[in-house]
Amino acid sequence: MSFGTLYLIPVPLAEQAEYRSYTLFHKELFEHLDEYIVENEKTARRFLKQAGLSKPQNMLKMYDYGKHARDKVDYNRLLEPLTAGRDVGLMSEAGCPGVADPGAEVVGHAHRRGIRVVPLVGPSSILLALMGSGFSGQKFAFHGYLPIDKGERARKIKELESYSIKYGQTQIFIETPFRNQVLFEELLKHCKRTTQMCVACNLTADDEIIRTRTIADWERIHIDIHKKPTIFLIYGG
Repeated sequence: MSFGTLYLIPVPLAEQAEYRSYTLFHKELFEHLDEYIVENEKTARRFLKQAGLSKPQNMLKMYDYGKHARDKVDYNRLLEPLTAGRDVGLMSEAGCPGVADPGAEVVGHAHRRGIRVVPLVGPSSILLALMGSGFSGQKFAFHGYLPIDKGERARKIKELESYSIKYGQTQIFIETPFRNQVLFEELLKHCKRTTQMCVACNLTADDEIIRTRTIADWERIHIDIHKKPTIFLIYGG
């Protein structure tokens, strides 16, 4: 028997953004799939409902890959539907599975078993922020979260800025939403005034903000990004 296909399905980044987040192929696929590996079952089921799924949700099987199940996951069992020949969708809590996302582990194990992997188009906050920043899309790096310790974080900010200036590489990073404002202030404090910074907040939402200014300009601007999903980008090239 041949293996099934693992479809990597991006999930909307914001409420009421479904119509901006999937294609006609997605809708056809949702009617075909009965099984999903998910990081958050509630999020996954809500998205499928909002995407217009016509079949009853009690027909769906959801395999949990959330943070409470991840350390004890049995990949042979998790991928059993695929090795049995059935197609499965992989969904993260938001955005693209496998991109700054633990779903990469599932994809890696699928490849090691010879399972076909098909990534679908959809929203990635990292790429949307880069696209909207006006910074180099030829050379860029995503660093995830910066250090929590203030001293280490200041050194990291200066290091990334120096690297960007030297190599013309866009530096991309994030912060826990309730610490966004603190990181914003630290970037103003530690970056050169000529360095450019882009703040991309609530991407794909109705109140989306994507704004690029020099640090000197940002010093004169008030922006409220507290508790809002935000991507930070700096560029000194």
